[in-house]
Amino acid sequence: MQKPAQSRGSDLILERLMTLHPKVIDLVLDRVWRLLAALGHPERALPPVIHLAGTNGKGSTQAMIRAGLEAIGARVHAYTSPHLVRFHERIRLAGEVISEEALMAALDECEAANGGAPITYFEITTCAALLAMSRTPADYVLLETGLGGRLDATNVIEAPACTVITPISMDHESFLGDTLAKIAGEKAGIIKRGVPCVVGPQPEAALEVIEDRATRLGAPLLVHGQHWHVWEERGRLVYQDETGLLDLPLPVLPGAHQYQNAGAAVAVLRHLKAAESAFEAAMTRVEWPARMQRLRKGPLTETAPGVELWLDGGHNPAAGEAMAAHLASLPQRETLLICGMLNTKDARNFLRPLVTQARGLHAVSIPGEANTLPAAETARLAAEVGHDARESPDVAAALREINARAPHARVVICGSLYLAGRILSENC
Repeated sequence: MQKPAQSRGSDLILERLMTLHPKVIDLVLDRVWRLLAALGHPERALPPVIHLAGTNGKGSTQAMIRAGLEAIGARVHAYTSPHLVRFHERIRLAGEVISEEALMAALDECEAANGGAPITYFEITTCAALLAMSRTPADYVLLETGLGGRLDATNVIEAPACTVITPISMDHESFLGDTLAKIAGEKAGIIKRGVPCVVGPQPEAALEVIEDRATRLGAPLLVHGQHWHVWEERGRLVYQDETGLLDLPLPVLPGAHQYQNAGAAVAVLRHLKAAESAFEAAMTRVEWPARMQRLRKGPLTETAPGVELWLDGGHNPAAGEAMAAHLASLPQRETLLICGMLNTKDARNFLRPLVTQARGLHAVSIPGEANTLPAAETARLAAEVGHDARESPDVAAALREINARAPHARVVICGSLYLAGRILSENC
């Protein structure tokens, strides 16, 4: 999917907004509050908000909640990041990706109200999303944090209808802290006084922090393993809480880790008292690209027609473990990886669990990304943890080489949502 010509206007505004970035990245909400005040506080004019934080599974969980709500006729705004192909993907207004005209109008208004003051790209674009959402009628807002929670630009909703914390693991340590407890403290910052919080499976150190904050704020918790349970049984998803048991189809998003995300989505829908039909729709109608997505068309598939080609944007250790578990569940087939990562990610521990599932790895640099980990470095780190790794100039070259040696292999392109976005832009 090539970028449409009509998005050029918003591209120019977004490029200008990048120049407003503070010289030092500091996680504070002062800039956001200042701009929201100048805009007339659009965050106070939103429909009921479901606010999501966590290290993994935020996007999938949000997508399932949205699928369930939309199936029962609800109009749903949604905000997520990063985008894969176009910035517009980050903002959905009443179920539809924001139009070029609406995006330009919101960005223009935010740029003018900001008056040239320092502000980060994520902060000002989050304000634009909130502004656009405040002016379009809807029944719910699904709001996903970008980084952390406590000081994330989305954490400006005083009384959401519900908060959600998906599984927490090590990621963004330079910003959020170098222990699970510190990271959990930042994620738990979205918990609000008296507001119910749905909590996905957590390491003990993270759960203790979440429970402590919830207790101090009088926020009721709905915790996986305590208040709700989910498991696979005979090809079905079984969900149980104090309300009763649900027998549902397995989520169409592949991977056993999606069962937990599905459980969190159902817990939210239960809290919102959604109609029964919402639960099944959350499993069967959900779409979330670049999460073990099978690629079936485009130049890459034409390059290697016999290869089983997959795409995944996971990039942290927990994502590596989830991908390895999913690959282990698939029918046995020679498997190879094409991997490109950012230099801000823990490549070693992302790649370590995949050693048992992949026979070889082709490392690539991510085109057009200043923070790409060079292919040579990715290959070196992969080899350190046991991969048979080599460099390739790009994904297409890697796939041609694989096709020449193993024309019926399973190939997973992985390591970064930025790489996944580039692949989707050229192959869908």
